Amino acid sequence: MKEINIQCILLTSLAFLMGLSQFIVVGILNNLSDSFHISISYMGGLVTLFALVYAITTPIINLSVGHTPLYRVLIIFFMMFAIGNLLTAIANDFAMLIVSRILTALASGPSISIAITFAAAIAPIEKRSWMVSWVFSGFSIASVFGVPLGTWISDNLNWRFIFWAIFSLSLILVFFINHLLPHNLKQSGNGGLIQQLTILSNKHILLGITIPVFNFAAIYTIYTYLKPLLIYKFSFSHNLIIFILFFYGFCGLISNQISGRIANVDWMKNLQKFLLIQIISLITIFLIGNFKWLSLIAIFTMALTMSVQNSPIQLYYMQIAKIHYPQSLVLASSFNSIFSNVGVAIGSAIGGYTVSSFGLGYLGLTGSIFSLLAIYVLILLNREIAN
Repeated sequence: MKEINIQCILLTSLAFLMGLSQFIVVGILNNLSDSFHISISYMGGLVTLFALVYAITTPIINLSVGHTPLYRVLIIFFMMFAIGNLLTAIANDFAMLIVSRILTALASGPSISIAITFAAAIAPIEKRSWMVSWVFSGFSIASVFGVPLGTWISDNLNWRFIFWAIFSLSLILVFFINHLLPHNLKQSGNGGLIQQLTILSNKHILLGITIPVFNFAAIYTIYTYLKPLLIYKFSFSHNLIIFILFFYGFCGLISNQISGRIANVDWMKNLQKFLLIQIISLITIFLIGNFKWLSLIAIFTMALTMSVQNSPIQLYYMQIAKIHYPQSLVLASSFNSIFSNVGVAIGSAIGGYTVSSFGLGYLGLTGSIFSLLAIYVLILLNREIAN
C-alpha cells in the first residue's frame, strides 16, 4: 500500500505541473498582454489554441502507442512537456510563444492519459476511483496553490520565472517516472488504428463524451476571463484577486474529491444535481453582476461543480473499453481530458466573442446555455442505459 501511495503522489504531481502550465495563462493574461503588446481578448486565444491542439493531437498520438511500455511513452512526452515550458520561458515574440504552447499542449494530452491509465491499473479495485480522482486533483491543486502563487510572481517579479520552475520540476519527475512506475504495463489487445477507433461507434461513449465538452465550455466561458472580470467588472484589487484565485482553486479541489466519492454511487443522478447547481450559479452571475460579493459567491459555487464529472465519467469510459474494446484502453483513458479540452476551446472562444461583442457581464448567461446542454445529454444517456 505504501508503494501505491508513493506512485499516487507521483502521478498527482505530474497532473499538477500539467495543470499549472495550462491554467497559469488565466492568471497572467494581463501580464502576457503587456509583455507582447497584444489585447486581452486576443491573448485569451492562447487558452483556445492550447485546448484545440490538446484535443486534436491526443487521440492521434494515443492511437499510435500500440504495445510500447507505457512508462517509456510517458518519459518521452514529459520530456517534450519540459522543453515546451522552457521555450515559453525564453519566448521573445508572440510567434515563439504560440509554438511553445503548441508543443506543451501536444505533450500534455498523452502524458495525462497514460498517468490515468497507470492510476487505474496499479490501484486495487476498491481504491481505483480514489486514485483516479487524486490524479485529477493534481489539476485542482495547481489551481489552489500554483495559479495564485504564479499570479503573484507574475505581478511582482516576472511571469517567465513560473515556466522556468515548471521546466526544472518536470526534469526531476522524469527521473521518478523511470524509477517508481512499473515497466511492464502495456496496452492490451491486438487491434490496429481502425480497431481502436471502433470504440467511437458505441452510442453510450458518443453520448458520454459530450458531457465534459458542455461542462467545461460552461466553466471556461467564465474562467478564461476571470481575472479581467474581477478587475474591470467587479473592481477587486490585485492583492485580493490572489486570494480569490486561491479560494477558487480550493473549491475546484473539493469538486474533485466529490467526484471520487460519487463515482460508484448513482453517479448520473448526483452529477445531474451538480450541473443544476452550475446552471443556477452561472445565471446568478449574469443577473446580479452589479453586486460583486454575491457574484463572487456564485463564482465559487460554480467552481465547486467544475470537476464533479471527472472520475465517474472517466471510469465509465474505461469500464466500457475494458469489457468491449480492450485494444482502446489508452484511447479511452484520454477521453475525459480530450473532450474537456474541446469544451475549454469552445468556452474560451465563445467567452472571447461574448466579451468583445457584449461585455464581461454577459459571460454567465452564455455559460449557462452549455450547462443546460450537459444536463440534457446526461438525461439522454441515463435513458439509453436504462433501455
